[in-house]
Amino acid sequence: MKIFSAQVEEGKKGEDGKPSVGPVYRNLLSKHNFPPPDPDISTAWDVFSLSVDKNPGNRMLGWREFVDGKHGPYVWKTYKQVFDEVLCIGSALRASGAEPGSRVGIYGSNCPQWVTAMEACNAHRLICVPLYDTLGSGAVNFILDHAEVDFVFVQDKKVKELLNPDCSHAQRLKTLVCFTSMEEEEEKTAAGIGIKPYSWNEFLRLGKENPSDIIPPQAFNICTIMYTSGTSGDPKGVALTHENIAYFIRGMDLFMEQFEDKMTEADVYLSFLPLAHIIDRVIEEYFFRKGASVGYYHGDLKAIRDDLMELKPTCFAGVPRVFERVHEGILQALQELKPIRRNIFHLLYRYKLAWMNLGFKQKNAAPLADLLAFRKVKARLGGRIRLIISGGAPLSSEVEEFLRVTCCCFVVTGYGLTETCGPTTLGFPDEMSMIGLAGTVGVYNELRLEEVPEMGYNPLEEPSRGEICVRGKTVFAGYHKNPELTTESFKDGWFHTGDIGELLPNGVVKIIDRKKNLIKLSQGEYVALEYLENIFGVNPIVEDIWVYGNSYKSMLVAVVVPHEENTKKWAYSNGHMGSFSELCYLDQLKNYVLSELKSAAERNKLKGFEYIKGVILDHQPFDMERDLVTATLKKKRNKLFELYKVQIDELYRNLAGGKS
Repeated sequence: MKIFSAQVEEGKKGEDGKPSVGPVYRNLLSKHNFPPPDPDISTAWDVFSLSVDKNPGNRMLGWREFVDGKHGPYVWKTYKQVFDEVLCIGSALRASGAEPGSRVGIYGSNCPQWVTAMEACNAHRLICVPLYDTLGSGAVNFILDHAEVDFVFVQDKKVKELLNPDCSHAQRLKTLVCFTSMEEEEEKTAAGIGIKPYSWNEFLRLGKENPSDIIPPQAFNICTIMYTSGTSGDPKGVALTHENIAYFIRGMDLFMEQFEDKMTEADVYLSFLPLAHIIDRVIEEYFFRKGASVGYYHGDLKAIRDDLMELKPTCFAGVPRVFERVHEGILQALQELKPIRRNIFHLLYRYKLAWMNLGFKQKNAAPLADLLAFRKVKARLGGRIRLIISGGAPLSSEVEEFLRVTCCCFVVTGYGLTETCGPTTLGFPDEMSMIGLAGTVGVYNELRLEEVPEMGYNPLEEPSRGEICVRGKTVFAGYHKNPELTTESFKDGWFHTGDIGELLPNGVVKIIDRKKNLIKLSQGEYVALEYLENIFGVNPIVEDIWVYGNSYKSMLVAVVVPHEENTKKWAYSNGHMGSFSELCYLDQLKNYVLSELKSAAERNKLKGFEYIKGVILDHQPFDMERDLVTATLKKKRNKLFELYKVQIDELYRNLAGGKS
C-alpha cells in the first residue's frame, strides 16, 4: 500500500484521567524536519511585491464591465497597474490617519478593489478585517466593534446596510471608501455621523496627492483577523500572521513540485467563493505567487456559467453544493438524450473509470472516451479547466468520482479551517484511492488524533479514530480578544479542531464526525444545531426537536415530537380523528409543523440555510429508555441518527425529488 504521510512519533496512553493520543503524522516531505522557508518570502506583502517585480505586464485582476444592459468581456489590470493603485490606496489610508496595526474592514463581493485594499493593508502593516454578513444577524456590527475597525472599504450595494441605524458601531468609523461611488444621500448620512466618505477615484487621488512610504510588515505581525462562526452566536476572530501566509505559500510550492503537471503564469482562476473566507483568499494568494490571473464573477451565482464561458478558467474552486449542481445538471442532460446515446455515455464512463482504478492518469486512461463524450462535460466549465478544487465541506464519493472521470481534469479535495490558514490536509491528483478522503497532512504541519471517550473514538484502536489536532507553521496566532477560547483550543501546544477523523493505514485522513454540534452544510455555511433546537423548541406544537444536517446536504431536516395536547386541539379544529400516534402520520400535521417552524425562523431572523425543510414526526419522546438522551437530558446525536437514519434518507430523497 502506498504511504502518503510518515508516522514520526508513537501514540501513547495518557496518565490517569487523561485521554490517549495517537501517533504524530507528518508529510513525507517533512519526515525528519520541516523544510527551510523561502528566503525571499516571509510575509504576504513579499508574495505580491516579488510577483510584481517578476511579472509586471502579466494580467492580474479581471472583471466584467456592465455595458448596454449586459455584462461584457473580461477586462484586466496588470500586476504593475494593481501595484500602482495599491501604493495610492495605502498612502490614502495613511493620510486618513491609519497607523501600523490599525484595522481596516472590507465589505462586499469579490472584485479588484477588494484585493487592492487588502494589499494596501499588507504594504503598511495594517490589519485586514473582512466583513461578512452571512455569519448571522448583526455580525457586521459586532465585528466593527470587536475588531475596532476605523476604516472600511465597501461595495456600493452594502453602503446602506453599513449606514443603517441598526449597525450602531459604524459610528466609530473614520473613513468610508466605496468600491465605486456613493449616492449623495449616503454621503450626507455618513458625514452626519462623523464619517469621511470617499468614492474609489477620490480616495486614489487623495493617495496620489499625499504619497507615503510603505511600512513592510514582519513575519510575526498579524496579517488579517478573519471572523468565523461561533457556537454562542458571536463570530470568532481568527488572527492569522504574515508567517502563516508565507508558510502556506512555501508548502504549496513544495507540494506542487511532486507532480508532473505544473502551474504556470498562463493559468486563470474564476473567483466567486467569498474572499472573506479562507479558501478563496489562499487560492488567490497562490495565483499571485505564480504571476497568474484571477477573474471575478459578475455577482450572480445563478448565472456563473456565463462567467465560465467568458473567462474559460483553468482552475475552478467551489464548495460541494456547487459540484452537486454540476453533477445534477449533467445527469439531467443525460436523461434528455436518446437511450442509445445515454447507454454509450455510461459504457464509456465505466471503461474510463476501470483504467483510472488500475492507476492510469485521467488524461491517459481513455482518450477516445474523452473525445467522444467527456470533452462536452469539460466544455460546460469553459473548456480549458485543468484543476477543480473542492473545499469547505466533504465532497461525496459519488460526485468526486463523477467529476474525476468526466471533467477531463484533476480533482482535488482537502480539509482545513480558518484557524489553519486553509488546507491542513490535501488530496493528490490522479490518486483514486483518495476519493471520499481528505488527503494527507500539509508540509508545514503535524497531525494527531486524540481520544473522545464520550463518543467512543480511540486513536489507539482499529480503526484509529479521534479528534483531529494540529500544530505547525500555518496554525493561527489565537482568537482576537478571546484568550479563554484560545487557551481552551490549544492544549499541550496542539490546536484541537473539534472534528473527528480516521487515519487510514496509508496515512490519509478521513473526516467522519464533529465533536461539537456545529456542522457545515454542503454550501460551506456553519449551523449551530443546539441553537436552532432552542429556537424551534419553544413553539407550542413542539414537545421536543432534533435538528439534523450534514456536510453532504444543503438542507436541514428535523425529527419533531409534537406536543400531544396541542396536537389534539389542532386535529379537532381541523376535522381529524384518531389517536396521538395516528395523528403523527398525517401529512397535514407535518405541513402544519413545518409552517410553525418556518414562522419561528422568520421571527428570529434566521438565514435561509437555517430553515427546516422537512420533518419526521414521532409520538414517542426522546428518552433514556431508548438511550436517546443522557442523564442530564442531552441528546445522543449518534443514537438518534441510528434510529432515524432510514427515514432521514427517504426524507432527503423526497426533498431532492421535489426540488427537481
